[in-house]
Amino acid sequence: MRIVIAEDSVLLREGLDQILTRFGHEVRAVGDGDGLLAAVAEEVPDVVVTDVRMPPGFRDEGLRAAIELRRRYEGLPVLVLSQYVEQTYAAELVSTGAGVGYLLKNRIGDVTEFVDALARVAGGGTVVDTDVIQHLLSRRRASTSLERLTARERDVLELMAEGRSNAAVARRLDISQAAVAKHVNSIFTKLSLPPAADDHRRVLAVLAYLRT
Repeated sequence: MRIVIAEDSVLLREGLDQILTRFGHEVRAVGDGDGLLAAVAEEVPDVVVTDVRMPPGFRDEGLRAAIELRRRYEGLPVLVLSQYVEQTYAAELVSTGAGVGYLLKNRIGDVTEFVDALARVAGGGTVVDTDVIQHLLSRRRASTSLERLTARERDVLELMAEGRSNAAVARRLDISQAAVAKHVNSIFTKLSLPPAADDHRRVLAVLAYLRT
């Protein structure tokens, strides 16, 4: 894959470059949001990896650049990295559609998990960090629609938010794929998501989950 990385920390930027190059990917690395926009304009990559907070303000410049790229290049996969759990940022990113990911930086330490998440995003999946999901669960601020979900349906939705396919959910929960499909359809019904492309409905379901 062709990957553009935007990260102001030289150490992390070079580390990501080396990791992804070792896995056979072609990498270009930049240090700020403007550099990211320019790099993608020169040659649109297969996926973008960017930090949330970038120079000059170190607020949400990376996130803004990612959302702008999603607007300019429809369907461009983007994986955003964050130092902290920031629910609003995760929800805003997911609202742009499929092919996005939001991971905490400590997830990079597990190289296999990180590369797997990046591949899922590049393939059009939606990936949300497990710690973000657990943070939301711990707050116990369920909406009326989410309160209607059974415990098993919540388990399935949590794994959907991690970008897992039905087959992967079935393996994790030790149930059949048919059972997973039944739970997923029930989730769509209870969240009032009308028939549409399944990938799109999965994104909307995850977005509802993030906005709890």
